Amino acid sequence: MGQKTIRLTMAQAVARFLTAQKTEIDGEIVPIFGGVFAIFGHGNVAGVGEALYAIRDQLPTYRGQSEQGMANAAVAYAKASFRRRFMACTSSIGPGALNMVTSAALAHVNRLPVLLLPGDVFANRTPDPVLQQAEDFGDGTVSVNDAFKPVSRYFDRITRPEQIIPALRRAMQVLTDPAECGPVTLSLCQDVQAEAHDYPESFFAEKVWVPRRIMPDADEFAQAAAAIRAAEKPVIIAGGGVLYSRASRVLAGFAETFGIPVMETQAGKSSLPHDHPLNMGSVGVTGTSAANALASEADLVLAVGTRLQDFTTGSWALFGNEKLEIIGLNVQPFDAAKHDGLPLVADAQVGLSALVQGLTGWKADAAWTQKARDGKDEWLVAADKATATTNAELPSDAQVIGAVQRARPEATLVCAAGGLPGELHKLWKAGKPGSYHLEYGFSTMGYEIAGGLGVKLARPDDDVVVMVGDGSYMMLNSEIASSIMLGAKITIVVLDNSGYGCINRLQMATGGANFNNLLKDTHHVALPGIDFAAHAASMGARSRKVGSISDLEQALDEAKVDDRTSVIVIDTDPLITTEAGGFWWDVAVPEVSERPQVNEAREGYEKARRAQRVG
Repeated sequence: MGQKTIRLTMAQAVARFLTAQKTEIDGEIVPIFGGVFAIFGHGNVAGVGEALYAIRDQLPTYRGQSEQGMANAAVAYAKASFRRRFMACTSSIGPGALNMVTSAALAHVNRLPVLLLPGDVFANRTPDPVLQQAEDFGDGTVSVNDAFKPVSRYFDRITRPEQIIPALRRAMQVLTDPAECGPVTLSLCQDVQAEAHDYPESFFAEKVWVPRRIMPDADEFAQAAAAIRAAEKPVIIAGGGVLYSRASRVLAGFAETFGIPVMETQAGKSSLPHDHPLNMGSVGVTGTSAANALASEADLVLAVGTRLQDFTTGSWALFGNEKLEIIGLNVQPFDAAKHDGLPLVADAQVGLSALVQGLTGWKADAAWTQKARDGKDEWLVAADKATATTNAELPSDAQVIGAVQRARPEATLVCAAGGLPGELHKLWKAGKPGSYHLEYGFSTMGYEIAGGLGVKLARPDDDVVVMVGDGSYMMLNSEIASSIMLGAKITIVVLDNSGYGCINRLQMATGGANFNNLLKDTHHVALPGIDFAAHAASMGARSRKVGSISDLEQALDEAKVDDRTSVIVIDTDPLITTEAGGFWWDVAVPEVSERPQVNEAREGYEKARRAQRVG
């Protein structure tokens, strides 16, 4: 007998395939796709739109307000799901497709899974140039969707309906692989979406995807264990891989058994509870004084599930010990071997568990462990001072953070770009794993509100609080309306400092004049006086404008019982930042300038660069 087939359009085949993909979480088999975000246009409404309609009861379709917003929400969903579940996004061709490229990049940088299904031009080319088609004078195969190639882990353009079979299979391999994980773009030519093919029924059989746990190589493991045993001042840097591996409990046991202090990256924060005695908090440019003091002396760094970006390493100037050895415990060899480190290619949970056995009888020097504990105690005093309540007319970001923490201590906190991530990295007291959700790999302004929506869809029982500056709010706020539509209640705190306060401070620190960052320093005829509360209310949110920290805490309490998304606006000081903690960041200062402030900053810059590790 021949292979059994079913005749479907290519788009129908995509839809049916997505519904058949499952995963296992806590012993329960669940759909691996949490839904599809869609904005329809002529490039996908007839093909993909009709196909999604047929499965709407099995796989929900959510309508976004902007393609970038919906894709950001989808990426946040995957992050909040620890990469165990994810979403698909479909758009029309041209500008709709290109609006998702930024989201693809942030997913690529952060190693997060999302399936992007942008429409594309006609494969048969008969009606060329179609509406929104960008023509290349020298290459007839090019479309704007080629822009996805450098920011996709896997890219394919579907020009025949049967091509979707290997493409979707490869897509699932990438989306579920711990090392390759990232965005997949399948560019769907709009005529091919509607073309039929006899697909094998076996293609639509249910498949359960379980994350692979990579075991360490014996030789790499032996080298890593020997290096740790030889260390006198070891530290652990916990990255996002700890959370994705569900390795928090193993990490805590490892640190306690061997007396090794732990510090967290932005992606890794909440790997350990804030109050764990060996959790030194954030490290690097936005690090605590406790963590950075230890990092500067450390002779061994066990980097677990981190890509060691410049904010983590202080642009590679933080580690001052000439004997420093780095062990990269990571599923991705590219990350494991960075800066001539000893690679230990393995799943975080498996690798740490193996090291517990391999280090039996060894323990870090008690004085080093006690120094870590003492340093944390000192840091907590400084942190509490920075976040204490105030009667100031314009509070600092840190004081607003303190108010949110006191009012909503169990919240899952969402943020992305500007000055807030630095203050939150230092000061937010994260409890359970995943309760701190920052997109700081790509530092995407406009991620915050859409990200909050994605987190709420992934974790409907969580109290999701988004903190966002006025600059990011202005860039992308439309998913407030989506949260109302979907009944996905979140609380949004808008800190209005009338411009880009973070970059203004950086401008000043590098000797620059106050220029084009704060609204008052821009080229303007009149300042707009934006009423963010009224704007949010116009999209259906409950909104409040508060004038003090005490009023903010009261508003946060009131918002708990709101029946929908709440937006709370407070004016803040653009210049104040937490003085304690932190470290130098390599931002190049002009070598020649007519301004003495720049020349002075250049001298300091050259001095700081001499501390950088090269290689």
